[in-house]
Amino acid sequence: MKKRVGVLSSLVVVLFLLLLLTSCTSRAPAGDRPQDIAAALKAVQTGTQGVVLSVLPNYPPPLLYDQNEFLSLVEVRNRGNFDLDAQSCFVQMIGFDPNIITGTANVPHSCAENIGTLEGKNVYNTEGGSNEVEFFSSNVNLPDGVFEYKPTLTFLACYNYRTRAAAAVCVDPQLYQISSEQRTCTPKDVSLAGGQGAPVGVSYVGVDMVTGRGQSRAIFEINIVNQGGGKVLSPTADIRSCATTGLQFNDLDRVQYNVQLSGGSLVSCKPLDGLVRLHNNQGKVVCTFDVTGSTAFETPLLVELDYGYIDSIQKQINIIKTPQ
Repeated sequence: MKKRVGVLSSLVVVLFLLLLLTSCTSRAPAGDRPQDIAAALKAVQTGTQGVVLSVLPNYPPPLLYDQNEFLSLVEVRNRGNFDLDAQSCFVQMIGFDPNIITGTANVPHSCAENIGTLEGKNVYNTEGGSNEVEFFSSNVNLPDGVFEYKPTLTFLACYNYRTRAAAAVCVDPQLYQISSEQRTCTPKDVSLAGGQGAPVGVSYVGVDMVTGRGQSRAIFEINIVNQGGGKVLSPTADIRSCATTGLQFNDLDRVQYNVQLSGGSLVSCKPLDGLVRLHNNQGKVVCTFDVTGSTAFETPLLVELDYGYIDSIQKQINIIKTPQ
């Protein structure tokens, strides 16, 4: 009997240790299978959205009486892959008479209000982080003689964002030399479809090789596109109150860029000031790199874009006079 109890005790200990080891084993964030991890990474690294706004149903209601409170609740979701701190994104409500919807309803609110950081999508959350922002007025008051007021409320999101794009490019320092060696790759243009998890992205990279005076250089034509539904702002534009402060010409359609080639040394990039202006939502950067070696090889071209962005949604409401 004592021997059986001893065996059972040993089995219990072994089972406990197995459970402990199983619970301590780290699991893949998007599933145990490599296919799940690959799918999650693709969802994070692609897409053309940034901050997305939506008005919660009945906040505000489509019809309300004056002499009542006004409350609007807006969901702010970061559907891109760049995290936003409290000073990097603001939401504002405009399009109404502040003498009718009084108080602080037109004051901008941080997208990360009360949460600190509005996270972008990642392998643990491929939908991105979300928050709710409240616009409140303690009193709605129609002037004497006015019995109905139908404003179209506009909710604006103004934020700073960053895009990181990586294109696998082939460079061949000996492209124009006669050789019997089998080349591992051939320099060719690269198309980047589907975005990079942000509203502004790289759509296409043209690749060319030039040689001369004992040097080989790779020239990349990088096409930048506004793929979202909003407007691109300069990374230095005032995003806190972009709805009420007058944006200047230099505040619009400017993207700051940084380009690196893992297998080369930068010679120059144009435009020289590190800012590309978009025309009809498109712009171009041309970068030249020195490359060395005796064979063709594939290497990542890394492009980082910084910019501001503004997007909006609308909702019409009807305010009617309270019967006396």
